[in-house]
Amino acid sequence: MEKKNAWLSYKKREEKAVFALNEDYKKFLSAGKTERRMAANTIAEAEKAGYVNLDTVIKEGRSVKPGDKIYAVWMKKTVALFVIGTEPLTSGMNILGAHIDSPRLDIKQVPLYEDQEFAYLDTHYYGGIKKYQWVTLPLALYGVIVKKDGTVVDVAVGDKPGDPVLCITDLLPHLAADQMKKGAASVIEGEDLNIMIGSRPVAGEEKEAVKAQLLKFFKEQYGIEEDDFLSAEIEVVPAGEARDLGFDRSMVIGYGQDDRVCAYTSMRAILETEAPKKTAVCLLTDKEEIGSVGATGAQSYFFENAVAEILNAMGETNNLAVRRALSHSRMLSSDVSAGFDPIYPGVNESKNSAFLGHGICFNKFTGARGKSGSNDANAEYVAVIRKIMDDNQVAFQTAELGKVDQGGGGTIAYISAKYGMEVIDAGVAVLSMHAPWEVVSKADVYEAVKAYKAFLKDA
Repeated sequence: MEKKNAWLSYKKREEKAVFALNEDYKKFLSAGKTERRMAANTIAEAEKAGYVNLDTVIKEGRSVKPGDKIYAVWMKKTVALFVIGTEPLTSGMNILGAHIDSPRLDIKQVPLYEDQEFAYLDTHYYGGIKKYQWVTLPLALYGVIVKKDGTVVDVAVGDKPGDPVLCITDLLPHLAADQMKKGAASVIEGEDLNIMIGSRPVAGEEKEAVKAQLLKFFKEQYGIEEDDFLSAEIEVVPAGEARDLGFDRSMVIGYGQDDRVCAYTSMRAILETEAPKKTAVCLLTDKEEIGSVGATGAQSYFFENAVAEILNAMGETNNLAVRRALSHSRMLSSDVSAGFDPIYPGVNESKNSAFLGHGICFNKFTGARGKSGSNDANAEYVAVIRKIMDDNQVAFQTAELGKVDQGGGGTIAYISAKYGMEVIDAGVAVLSMHAPWEVVSKADVYEAVKAYKAFLKDA
């Protein structure tokens, strides 16, 4: 039961492969800071690898056969990649399921205001955050503004060379005596997470001259009016690229690694999968951080509908075929685990904790306290997974999410399990999870790709 560090097992050639993979990962992470961008970049990679849009298959009435590579996308925020296997789809699929949304700040629908000659955008935070972590950071804006005529204006400010950045200010410690008496949850209130965007007034305006200057800029730069914010989706994220962490460059620090580290490695695994026996799937969903709800969350019928369409293109028109395909499937819920942090050891039970550098982590169950809200994987399925990992020389570990009464969390595992399929959580250990900047081990990123490829091939 001794925990082993994966770095100690690498020869020079494999060590080079670890660093090369992570160079690609950092680029992908930096380019995909929102679910829309992550979905678009995934589709671009899939099309380069020969995947065809399911909509094209349907419109052209194509038949689907083993070896075909198909992708489905919904509302530009959730994506499924399929490699059709040689076995009937009704015998089940091997599925990697990750989510591509991350905690952030969202711009409100009526956001723009001026106060004491500063212009601000009002925000509403998304997902579980420590609000105090988001102040005094360089911030970027990404998203879309859709005008009444249907024109879509893309917004991306803060990451290109020469771009301005935005920020949320905080009190100086000299005047923060009252603030410092508050609990961490209320040191910064949600309604105070206001993005400072300007301070220069336009000449000739008696009221709100700074806001007027910004509205003039928005009109010239983007062709939008103030009321166009009503139909906008703009996300506030940390500015800056993912970077190497440590003098030994053994780790990656970057925004959104929960859960894009698992989304990237799942995508990379399926793009390197050819001619599987069982149909291989990579499912990337939205809204996990707020309960997997909505039309693009894992609780929607998007994936079920996509499977039904593929079965129809294979000549299977009976709804029972969809049920069989789903219930006979196996899934790795590709989601991150909480890494053991020696600065805060008290929240973990070390024998059942995930350690950075020890390979992909399997959580038999998640949930809170008495496993509330958990999918608890069957022992028989865990044994299958252990064998696959050992047969393919994958470094892996098992863990729980902290001490029993400390807290907990959930993933999309329980949602897929409702079909009757075997599901277990499998992902990369993360430090500073849900913070603006999160940390992972490059070895774990590498082992995750190995694990996911082995699963798609052998499960």
